[in-house]
Amino acid sequence: MRPGVFPDINFKNYKESSMKKWFIPVAAVFFFFIAPLQANDFGSWGIDLTGMDPSQKPGDNFYGYVNGAWAERTEIPPDKTSIGSFDILEDVSEERVHAIIKDWAHHSQLVAESDEEKVASIYRSFLNEEIIENLGIEPLEPYLRSIKDLKNHEELAVLMARSHFDFGHSFFRISIGPDYKNPKINTVFLSQSGLGLPDRSYYFDEDKQHIRAEYLSYLETILKLIGWDEPQKDAAAIFAMETRVANAHWTRAESRNRDKTYNPSTIDALIGSMPDFAWKKFLETAKLTQLQQITLRQNTAILKLAKIYADTPLATLKAWAAFHIADKTAPFLSSGLVKATWEFRSQVLEGAKEQRPRWKRAVSAAENLMGEAIGRTYVAQYFPPDSKNKMEVLVDDVLVAFKRRIKGLSWMSQETKEQALQKLSMIRVKIGYPSKWLDYSTLTIREDDLLGNLMRGLQFDWEQDYQRIEKEVDKEKWGMTPQTVNAYHNFSLNEIVFPAAILQPPFFNPQADSAVNYGAIAAIIGHEITHGFDDQGRKSDGSGVLREWWTLQDETQFNERALKLGAQYQAFTFPDLPPGSHINPALTMGENIGDLGGVLLGLDAYKLSLNGQSTEDLDGFSGIQRVFLGWAQAWRTLMNPESKLKMLATNPHSPGEIRAFASLRNINDWYEAFNVEEGQTLYLSPEARVSIW
Repeated sequence: MRPGVFPDINFKNYKESSMKKWFIPVAAVFFFFIAPLQANDFGSWGIDLTGMDPSQKPGDNFYGYVNGAWAERTEIPPDKTSIGSFDILEDVSEERVHAIIKDWAHHSQLVAESDEEKVASIYRSFLNEEIIENLGIEPLEPYLRSIKDLKNHEELAVLMARSHFDFGHSFFRISIGPDYKNPKINTVFLSQSGLGLPDRSYYFDEDKQHIRAEYLSYLETILKLIGWDEPQKDAAAIFAMETRVANAHWTRAESRNRDKTYNPSTIDALIGSMPDFAWKKFLETAKLTQLQQITLRQNTAILKLAKIYADTPLATLKAWAAFHIADKTAPFLSSGLVKATWEFRSQVLEGAKEQRPRWKRAVSAAENLMGEAIGRTYVAQYFPPDSKNKMEVLVDDVLVAFKRRIKGLSWMSQETKEQALQKLSMIRVKIGYPSKWLDYSTLTIREDDLLGNLMRGLQFDWEQDYQRIEKEVDKEKWGMTPQTVNAYHNFSLNEIVFPAAILQPPFFNPQADSAVNYGAIAAIIGHEITHGFDDQGRKSDGSGVLREWWTLQDETQFNERALKLGAQYQAFTFPDLPPGSHINPALTMGENIGDLGGVLLGLDAYKLSLNGQSTEDLDGFSGIQRVFLGWAQAWRTLMNPESKLKMLATNPHSPGEIRAFASLRNINDWYEAFNVEEGQTLYLSPEARVSIW
């Protein structure tokens, strides 16, 4: 997964990266093969009964009822900030990918310049601590000298442009993806950037004051480690400037709005409206000299950022640039920088207690440089062809269920229903792995040059990206590797994508009772399909075109129901967080709608699969109960308070402990299945329950 390349992708469990791609967790391993996590870890029919807490009443604490004993006996590993279904599968995947890479790294007869040899060299270059320690900050020296030699703002704009294919940072980020209103063609998007903290809120929220103090200290520490002349003074200046940048930024909730973020502009108009920034040099350096049009996402913020840039003294901008280059490269340099960046980025911001072992970081580096090369071998070893067929059957079941649900909607007009059904019939489904693999033959890797490998990886990625500009969209391209434990929906392509690695317990378990699979993987399939009909996905038609295809009355009805659902999520509180910490419904709306639709579709598909036949109870649980147990078990999660606080500020998903039950409160079958009654904590009166799809 490469954040920023596809601005129109909705990721299920996206984890923020503090660099463009280097820190995204590795993931993989398939259930058909022996692995540390086995299908029978979830009991004889798919539910870990030992993880349940029968002393909890389902209507008071459904998460605790399904996962309470598991939560009680589970501890977050010291090198992690959370533990749950996704994290556990990522660990299993990491071990499997590590085995693949180690085999290559210890193989004496790999073909020179082959993908296997390159991956092995990346891995070994990360593990060679002696070379890295001896070099110290020497690999950074050319970058630091170039920054010190900058003579004016225009030259610094060139440096910002280089950050797209080299180390560094920029006030503005370029990404490439399908044009919202002409999704057959790739276009260029320009977005706000420039911050060193995870979100604009970190510069202003009262409960993050201690983080601001730590960040100021971190700024000074990094500047000292790279030998910057006046670290204390420049750290204060950087922080003051970034605070102005944060004030100009749109919120993440505002940046979700696909109508407001579609602002096409000619290059001449961009230059004319924002003369405070050297756009010609910026675009020329990014190899975009032939570009005719660019789409501004946060257009008013970009205007303000150009002015802030022009008004900021060059000395401050230089110090800011030096800090961010060091910040981004620190994990790959000598131990002093590694320690400093880990203490702030992982310990302060996320609550980690220990640094991840070096071999894990080496695997992550190899994964993020050449993920598809590893993916080919992963698929060959861990993803049998039969698995695709099983998923295709489940997808078909869920699509049939959604078709019936759309036809039965009482609040939607026939006119809108017909177009919704047409869109549903046009959804493309990708399962397992891409039909064609990325060619890494032009990527140069050297075993004695870790930082150079990472830099050349960025250059390789940018080369792949900018060659797609204003050309026909390649619909076979994937936004994730096969070994990623995740899934996504791409609005502009009207496609849903399920990498191989998510198709294992507790999400997809061939040994489980079918009801559990319908509550888990089928509901996740339903979740991804529903993204095409959430508050933003619904704005595109079956061809992915952003246009008005709803009647005004239907749109009003939808928005009223969505706001009602959002209010439910906003009401949840978190005893382990500062007072006032809440889910932001404007940020999480799409995922919350996806969860509600997903569970309903999984349940409907299960009922349809029975063909009117009754089912036996298993360990006292009915089939309908097992569907809901499967859903809640999939979202078992423990998070450090720091990590959860960051999630609430930056992530479009609600925490797993909430996702396990929040949507169920709106489903009548859940009340009947578990005898949830008025007066219980999770009870909602029938009129308070939300029905959308």
